[in-house]
Amino acid sequence: MAVQEDEPTARLKAYEGRPAAVTGVGKDPVNLPMIRHWCEAMGDTNPAYAGPGAVAPPTMLQAWTMAGLSGQRGRTSPYTELLGLLDELGCTSIVATDCEQEYLRPLRPGDEVTFDAVIESVSDRKTTRLGTGYFVTTRMNVRAGGEPAGTHRFRVLKYAPARERPDEPRPRRPRPVVNRDNAGFWQGVAEHRLLIQRCTDCGTLRHPWLPGCNACGGPDWDTVEASGEGTVYSYVVVHHPPFPAFDPPYAVGLVQLAEGVRMVSDVVGVPHDKVRIGLPVRLEFRSCDEELTLPVFRVVER
Repeated sequence: MAVQEDEPTARLKAYEGRPAAVTGVGKDPVNLPMIRHWCEAMGDTNPAYAGPGAVAPPTMLQAWTMAGLSGQRGRTSPYTELLGLLDELGCTSIVATDCEQEYLRPLRPGDEVTFDAVIESVSDRKTTRLGTGYFVTTRMNVRAGGEPAGTHRFRVLKYAPARERPDEPRPRRPRPVVNRDNAGFWQGVAEHRLLIQRCTDCGTLRHPWLPGCNACGGPDWDTVEASGEGTVYSYVVVHHPPFPAFDPPYAVGLVQLAEGVRMVSDVVGVPHDKVRIGLPVRLEFRSCDEELTLPVFRVVER
């Protein structure tokens, strides 16, 4: 028996297939300075991204289309209307959930990037630990010099925040996304071991886990266990939004491990306003509930 959609869901699904952006134009052509900044931030030393004949890292696909603080020409009224309708339905909060990218050709310095986007899907009403709302997926087709360069799917949850009652148990922390590329990392964490991938062709260590080496492109790898020593390379203090299961403000650090790779995790052991770049930290494993263990870094007293 077919299940009829409720009236709000039917109104939302009417936006599927309508444009979210038309003939958008990247604010800058693909250029070496932005590629360099990206690679420095990611710790990516692949020589393909520097010097004569350089190409842009494929994962920068979305970066060339981003609007920045001043906004982007090309956004259409259907997308704005959809977000407004969700606000009217009480779904006033939003969180990005995931993205998928497909690469069709490398982007090179000097390429002018253009794009179109469509509202690909609006889910049925879903209840999550954050609240009740709808997943909205947009698909962006990116071109360079008029040629297809890639596809970027971006999914958000627009939701009405859940209200906690005093008698309700504390919500659990969100589960990490475990897939075939990072399952070994999370298995190590469950065993209280922090495993770093190592390319068996060139010996380069890498984190986060990837299906291939970002230095030589080799597909084969093994692992080394991190010593747990590190320093705070950079950090942010999260004040808002106050998601269930989190108690802002708290510090999230980009930690430089002694082995040379960096990873993002909570910095604990001192108040959030005492965290500083360069602080020594040591790995520990925190049990969040009966199913979830996470690596965190405790500041080492000097």
